[in-house]
Amino acid sequence: MIMAEFKKVVLAYSGGLDTSVIIPWLKENYGGCEVIACCADIGQGDDMQAIHDKALRSGASKCYIADLTEEFLTDYVWPTLKAGAVYEGKYLLGTSFARPLIAKKLVEIAKQEGADAIAHGATGKGNDQVRFELTVKALAPNMAIIAPWREWELLSRTQEIEYAKAHNIDIPTDNKKYSMDKNIWHLSHEGSDLEDPWNAPNNEMFLVSKAPEDAPDKPEELTVCFEKGVPVAVNGERMGAVELLNKLNEIGARNGVGIVDICENRLVGMKSRGVYENPGGAILYYAHRELEYLCLDRATYHFKEGVAIRFGELVYDGMWFCQLREALSAFVDSTQESVTGTVKLKLYKGNIMSAGAKSPYSLYNQEFVTFEEDHVYNQADAEGFINLFGLPLKVRALMQEKAGK
Repeated sequence: MIMAEFKKVVLAYSGGLDTSVIIPWLKENYGGCEVIACCADIGQGDDMQAIHDKALRSGASKCYIADLTEEFLTDYVWPTLKAGAVYEGKYLLGTSFARPLIAKKLVEIAKQEGADAIAHGATGKGNDQVRFELTVKALAPNMAIIAPWREWELLSRTQEIEYAKAHNIDIPTDNKKYSMDKNIWHLSHEGSDLEDPWNAPNNEMFLVSKAPEDAPDKPEELTVCFEKGVPVAVNGERMGAVELLNKLNEIGARNGVGIVDICENRLVGMKSRGVYENPGGAILYYAHRELEYLCLDRATYHFKEGVAIRFGELVYDGMWFCQLREALSAFVDSTQESVTGTVKLKLYKGNIMSAGAKSPYSLYNQEFVTFEEDHVYNQADAEGFINLFGLPLKVRALMQEKAGK
């Protein structure tokens, strides 16, 4: 049954079973429309030429391969890092801020090609459908959106495989145990035995990081340099964004850092158990926070902690292109003017430990805090401060005495 008439549809394509099956399904169910595939390279390490060729064999008229790795880091990851945004205290948002970037590229290609619809392979149970579609609404409000998982009759992997065979589509032979999403920032694992929160992650699962107990018995020390909140060097060597994160991923992975296990609250109302490997990201978040301890005053740092929570929720919910996220980024950028310096860390069997920090904008002043004799701080001043600061407490206590309480 033809559901609608579209001439040209741009599909977010990964080369996996779902999106490969979607190509002929769209053509069958949407009036024989032309399907243009778009695969985003954000450092997941796939064979992009193989994906391109498979898309054409599956029935796509074209397949764009978009190298978005650098843009991903500089325009999405670094702003989120500067905000200190983490979802529910653990998740470093690896999938969340990748989806708006991919959807932005889909919109660009759809406009370039004169397409009248965009399609994606996200399921009706997950967050990604929201992230893709909110971005399309923000950037191309009149563009139609097709979500086959909310429409089609294929209710299981077995049915998808049967459909693929009937349409001469190559079936993946990797038989992955878990549902995974990978990019340069992270690798996520969901499903299978992880669906029971009582089950600990098996060490065999880890494809990026070593299990902490398998990491070296000797700590590894490193330094990370930041300029205005952006990481620019590792161990004194300046690097571009991609090279820098690859280096930190390598260092963190061999020391077993950045493994996170969380039952998070999905936007669509259910809890989901996920295990994330985020070695480089974990190092960067820790180092950035250490530098902010040194460079931000108390009021700014405490207010920014609240901003980080809200920023993380917006990113998780797919609201990257909303006005509030943009406004919060403007605030964050102003706080980062002084977040420049070097942080020294020690990594050991899954742990990240502080080993020193320095900055030309450090607010730490040894003259004021020393336990030795100083000539800048009059300790007698504290009495008046405490009297005024504690006055509300004193007045309330006097009232209670008078009232006989």
